[in-house]
Amino acid sequence: MTTRRALVRSAFTCLAALGFVRNARAAASVRFAFTLDDAEWRRRLTPDQYDVLRHEGTERAFTSPLLHEKRRGLFACAGCGRELFSSETKFDSWTGWPSFWAPLEKAVATEEDRSFGMVRVAVQCERCGGHLGHVFDDGPKPTGLRYCMNGVALTFKPATT
Repeated sequence: MTTRRALVRSAFTCLAALGFVRNARAAASVRFAFTLDDAEWRRRLTPDQYDVLRHEGTERAFTSPLLHEKRRGLFACAGCGRELFSSETKFDSWTGWPSFWAPLEKAVATEEDRSFGMVRVAVQCERCGGHLGHVFDDGPKPTGLRYCMNGVALTFKPATT
C-alpha cells in the first residue's frame, strides 16, 4: 500500500529531477566559513532578504534602491558583510536588478541552477553561501558577463575618500 508520504516524496523527487524545485541550501553538503542556524538567519535578515539569500528567491524587478546607486564604494553580502562587487564594475543593464561585469576576487561562487525548467548559473556569496542572483554571458567588455544581483541580497558601503 502506498502512503501519502511516499507519494509526496516521489513527486518531489520527480520535480527536483526536472529542475522545478529550487535547490535547498540547508540540505547542501557544502560548508561555508560563515554559518548560522535557520533561526538565527531569520532573526538577522528581513523576510525579503531571508527569502532571497537562504531560499534562492528573487526580488521584483526595479524595486531595489541599489539599482540607482551611483556613488563610489563596495557592494557587500547582506547576510555576512563579505565585500562582493566594486562600484567600478556596476553598469545599467536595463533589466531591473543591479548588474556588475565582475565580482571582487574570490568573493563569489557559482553553481548550475536548473530551477523552473531553465539552465542558468546561480551566484552565491563565497563566505556564507547566500544566494545573490545569476550570471549571464551578455554583459559588457571587458568580461562579457552580467552578474544580475538581487539588490535585497546586498548592502552598499560608500567609499570614504
